[in-house]
Amino acid sequence: MASTDLGNKSVPLEITEDEAAVYDRQIRLWGLEAQQKMRNATILVFRLKGVATETIKNIVLAGIGKLVVVDHEDVTEEDLGASFFFRDEDVGKKRVEAAKARIESLNPLVTVETISDPTLSEGDKLNILINSADLVCVTDWNREGLIKINDICRQFNKPFYAGGTYGLLGYIFCDLLEHQYIAPDRSAPKEAAKSIKNTTVYAPLKTALSHKWSGLTRRQTKELNPAVVFSVLALWEYQSKNGRLPDDDSHVGELEATAVSLLTRADVNKQALPTIPRDLVETVATTAPHEISPVCAVVGGMLAQDILKALAARESPIANFFTFDGSTGGGTVCRMGLP
Repeated sequence: MASTDLGNKSVPLEITEDEAAVYDRQIRLWGLEAQQKMRNATILVFRLKGVATETIKNIVLAGIGKLVVVDHEDVTEEDLGASFFFRDEDVGKKRVEAAKARIESLNPLVTVETISDPTLSEGDKLNILINSADLVCVTDWNREGLIKINDICRQFNKPFYAGGTYGLLGYIFCDLLEHQYIAPDRSAPKEAAKSIKNTTVYAPLKTALSHKWSGLTRRQTKELNPAVVFSVLALWEYQSKNGRLPDDDSHVGELEATAVSLLTRADVNKQALPTIPRDLVETVATTAPHEISPVCAVVGGMLAQDILKALAARESPIANFFTFDGSTGGGTVCRMGLP
């Protein structure tokens, strides 16, 4: 583990002329103030798998101030297919130790710290760790773990992101508390274009999971692609009950029953989706534990983009549950548990 002072926040740093030259294109896109916010942000990322790899690449290149990566697991052969931070000779090494130098090489202006000690992600130490960050991102974790970290983030008023993939499916969830941002006033005449301040009040994951789909028409329901949404939620439920993800055809029946139960509980329009398509359930049941590099790239890229958008407070971030279907290349955002 790299040495780090997790309890103290330094005095805000000003962007130097050299940094302004490096980030010139972004400054012209976001503005100097937004880049300054990124420059002073500490981002805490849990688990270094495929989605996190792509997310880290993008936020480090964008010029955040500090990245802290927490992962106590070793590199496996399966990791090599979805993470460009690892090489064959890294198998058996700690993920964060194998990746640290390669992450640093992306942008020497960013401070990179790694934590492989599992005791530092438990109890009071976990609270201190989360409180030291400006934004927390958890990838490829189970539902209970996501809820736990989200609740701690709320305790310390820290924005929270979660993301992950299950074979061809992927998701992003965010809880940005009460988030203020600047966005174009689309109601204003073109000749009088201006920006206005907006606020979105977010909900924690445990609230989002109890969201009811009542009142939506058949068309409105279909536009949200609930089959993919509830496939992800069914995987979470299955994993919670069995302690593992499904990985072959023998699990199709239980996974399908779980998904249908969740559909019923959420009061999803039965005309739009009476059940999860059998072929989708079969695909999910056999591919869920596996990382598919292009899917990780899409989900991780979008996750990074949204984190930067939240930090910059420019334009509206995801509100609040995004799902991606790698078989069609389509993505959908659902408002779950929001006012």
